[in-house]
Amino acid sequence: MTTAIMDGTLEVSGLHADRGDRTVLRGVEVTLRPGEVCAVMGTSGAGKTTVLRAIAALQPFSAGHIVVDGFRLEPGALPATAKLRALRQRVGMVFQAHALFEHLTALQNVVLAPMHAFGRTREQAADTAMALLEELGVAERAAAYPRELSGGEAQRVAIARALAPDPQYLLLDEPTSALDPARRGALGETLRALAAEGRGLLFATHDVDFALACADRVAILADGVVVQDGKPADVLIDPTHPATRDLLSTPMVESSTRRSSARRRAIADLPDVRLR
Repeated sequence: MTTAIMDGTLEVSGLHADRGDRTVLRGVEVTLRPGEVCAVMGTSGAGKTTVLRAIAALQPFSAGHIVVDGFRLEPGALPATAKLRALRQRVGMVFQAHALFEHLTALQNVVLAPMHAFGRTREQAADTAMALLEELGVAERAAAYPRELSGGEAQRVAIARALAPDPQYLLLDEPTSALDPARRGALGETLRALAAEGRGLLFATHDVDFALACADRVAILADGVVVQDGKPADVLIDPTHPATRDLLSTPMVESSTRRSSARRRAIADLPDVRLR
């Protein structure tokens, strides 16, 4: 996969954001270094997606600041498109529903941003796109339309599209929501490979098993702030904060927690185990 060249930190400090007349984030603090994988977890409505969208400048925030490798986002209206090009080269986002353009093939989806946002020639963009699709295992689906792709294939195309500008950081919203266990394992291997290149990855998830196996850190969101941040086994095996215990007892994660209790205990004994 393409090696990222930037080496700055992603810092979210004092982030406040609203959804309509409701305050969702009340001072979120998150720091992510290149090569690190962090899972953001919390109950539905806790603001996980809002954090990702604010970092990607897809929605404004009302207080605090976000710095990505020296590019600074301030409260208020979103910056002009021309200024955002610098951010798009630092941060890529993979949406929960993939958000591929249905009238374009997989290859066309991946070449679109490099050509139209970053001025690359069609040949340059196509070469990069095909290399990414190849490395993500979906090169043979380059001519397929999104409706012809499986969920796992569509996700890999969406990851290729996000990686096409060669960003330092990749944001993923609920990346395992439509995947079976085998595909979750394959995705984990892909994310760890990206981290090994020096990219930072921040993903929002309800998937406890995936966070335990794939992440270096877990940040728990509750009441608009991060209430726990640490190694996955420390945070999820023996939670110390009531909000984390509440999260693990919700129906969305409870069955997964019961099913893999023994395996997660083993991970706690070997905290450096990761999907490879």
